[in-house]
Amino acid sequence: MTASTNAGELRRVLLVPHTGRSSNIESAILAAKLLDDAGIDVRVLINDADDPIAEHPVLGRFTHVRHAADAAEGAELVLVLGGDGTFLRAADMAHAVDLPVLGINLGHVGFLAEWESDSLEEALKRVIDRDYRIEDRMTLTVVVLDGGGEEIGRGWALNEVSIENLNRRGVLDATLEVDARPVASFGCDGVLISTPTGSTAYAFSAGGPVLWPELDAILVVPNNAHALFTKPLVVSPKSTVAVESNSDTSAAMAVMDGFRPIPMPPGSRVEVTRGERPVRWVRLDSSPFTDRLVSKLRLPVTGWRGPQKQAENKDPRSAG
Repeated sequence: MTASTNAGELRRVLLVPHTGRSSNIESAILAAKLLDDAGIDVRVLINDADDPIAEHPVLGRFTHVRHAADAAEGAELVLVLGGDGTFLRAADMAHAVDLPVLGINLGHVGFLAEWESDSLEEALKRVIDRDYRIEDRMTLTVVVLDGGGEEIGRGWALNEVSIENLNRRGVLDATLEVDARPVASFGCDGVLISTPTGSTAYAFSAGGPVLWPELDAILVVPNNAHALFTKPLVVSPKSTVAVESNSDTSAAMAVMDGFRPIPMPPGSRVEVTRGERPVRWVRLDSSPFTDRLVSKLRLPVTGWRGPQKQAENKDPRSAG
């Protein structure tokens, strides 16, 4: 389905729905219909030929695309209906062509989503009216080198790169390095190198701190390390963080955002720097990250009174 705006401008949105539940399908139908009625060309991502969208009586009528670097080419933005996993896969396509991405949470926690499912219609109205703003979120560039310094592979991450031991019968012997200087050697299950955005994901579960997304920094969290000093580190975004595996240790894997893996043979090295291209993040309101943190993690705030207004703090005995 293709249509133009009144000015003759073709607008297009790539819709990336999670189709695991029937309610998700209904949300995708609503989104596709509202966008199409507004004259916006809708393309829908499908995972495979057996995807329920492929033959759906409504969603099946729209143009379908598969996950690829050029899947979002020509679109205005990528609209995600799902949880954080769906968002990360959609961000992979949006990042490839430098497009903004908007997430509506249909999952559980959904830290990466901008709004919840009950606000879907209002979110779509904002998209149709172009009533939104875009902020940049820091990314990471990841390069894996073999023991001789030859490149094995490279990629990028919005949340984190997880260096994971493939031998569950033992530990991964690794050395952490910052700016070409050794920091510590230890046995571990792996090492997480995260952005501020990713600090509420895997790194948080591994004991790392929460970093506000406006902060420019790289977070390093050893995962189940067997050593006395294995505290998380927050380093400069200008730093290069590296993890070397010993030549006599087990093989490992560098996994970016949970689904882009690069193999790490024994003796290999991962180098992580700030990414050159950020993810363009659609914001629909100006609510602070603190509110999102409290809401998503259901943090107790009972008893909080907040700062008193200046007038209330004024000494009643003073004149005027």
